[in-house]
Amino acid sequence: MKISPLPIFLLLFVMSICSLSAQSKKTSTADRVGFTDAASFGFSPSATGLENALALQKAVDLGGTIIVSQPGTYKLGGTVYLGSHTSLVFGDGVFIKKVNEKEDFSHVFINKGAATKTYNEHITVDGLQIIVNGMDVRKFNEAYGLHGQLAFFYVKDLRINRFRCLDLGKAQYGIHICTFEDVIIDDVIIKGEKDGVHFGRGKRFTVRNGVFQTFDDAIALNAHDYATGNPELGWIENGVIENCHDLNAENTTGYFCRILAGAWTDWKEGMAVQQSDAVVSNGKLYRVQAKPDGTIYTSKTRPTHEKGSQVLDGINWGVVQNDITYTAGVRNVMFRNIFLEKPRIGLSIHFDNDKYSRSYYPGAAIPLQEQLSFDNVRVLHNKPIPFLSIATPVDLVTISNSSIRNNTIKFVSNKAMTDYLKTSITIYGCSFHNDGEFELITNGVAGKKIHVKTFGNTELSDKFSAKVNAGNGQIIIDSDLTGLKK
Repeated sequence: MKISPLPIFLLLFVMSICSLSAQSKKTSTADRVGFTDAASFGFSPSATGLENALALQKAVDLGGTIIVSQPGTYKLGGTVYLGSHTSLVFGDGVFIKKVNEKEDFSHVFINKGAATKTYNEHITVDGLQIIVNGMDVRKFNEAYGLHGQLAFFYVKDLRINRFRCLDLGKAQYGIHICTFEDVIIDDVIIKGEKDGVHFGRGKRFTVRNGVFQTFDDAIALNAHDYATGNPELGWIENGVIENCHDLNAENTTGYFCRILAGAWTDWKEGMAVQQSDAVVSNGKLYRVQAKPDGTIYTSKTRPTHEKGSQVLDGINWGVVQNDITYTAGVRNVMFRNIFLEKPRIGLSIHFDNDKYSRSYYPGAAIPLQEQLSFDNVRVLHNKPIPFLSIATPVDLVTISNSSIRNNTIKFVSNKAMTDYLKTSITIYGCSFHNDGEFELITNGVAGKKIHVKTFGNTELSDKFSAKVNAGNGQIIIDSDLTGLKK
């Protein structure tokens, strides 16, 4: 009997469908839909913190997209390490609560390459809500100076969305990122006693749609830092900070944004050093890692060790990095749509100079911060507190479309530096609310040269009159403001 080709074709088709159906029954949900459900590894609101840490680590070790969808509070008893090409997505109503079931720990999440200074890339953390639960500790297990609840060191192509943390302690930052390229942080609410978002060196970044209520800095661009504040030093550049709110709070220290520069020298026999001072030696950067008690040490022995720390002449020298730079600072950063409710200095272009750190070592190369712009910054309080404090050399500051009350621009001296170079300030499209005489610029730096150009501004009171205080410096003015225009 001759069989026609059509039934054979249909038979083969049916057999193939049956085969695929059988295979699909053996295939996990994660494989079918392209994600891994952390619950399938035992990550659960009912599990212990140690069980959850182990389960979530197994899930993220697979890479790809890992979801946590079941609402609830998940205890976490240890740090979870994220590798490259990993997206971790938390659904609505999911909270991660730090618990001490074996020992306390610093980071909730950190990238795997942080300990070895190996770049991880293409990481997303979406919807993370952290409950610190009083576990606010600096362990420095992976990198000395790294202490964010969410921490990344040596990372490229990082995105953090919908992050929440409402109980920061005094020791750890909310988000800490250092030595990075291409970072986007979008939609964050951070409250507590330490920095909300803290950057070390890196390039190309955006922070947007943020609400902050912090005792310390809401956002820190700390190119230089305390020895315990960042694991490496260098330049922070090419970024945007936009649509952010600095909410009022009882305590008023820190700034909405600290823009911190620094500089150091080659090691020299007999040089005086203190906590956090940096030197270049043996093709590396070393820092003094000591107690912040104001002790001045005399260094007689050159640090040359390859890694870790070593005590020489009673000085604990730590290896910071192998690539050499002599300056650190911030350049090409735009701030826009910023709302300053908390009565404190909103923006500080800054040197540290105290027992914790002196950013500028006497005689070092001058760190010139560059091209900083502030657009549509709204001062919402009425306290006579500087809008902008400038305590480092900076070439150009642009302030546009902003609302300024009794908030001067203040230049502050650092006694270790003798040349602050020239600063140009452009102010346009701004509204001035002061009902009377207003000191627009106050200079406290000897020999400082400041060029000021203002145009297209609005005075909201008929009694408004601007003035400047050049101190022992020079201010050259081209202005449309009453009291300054010729």
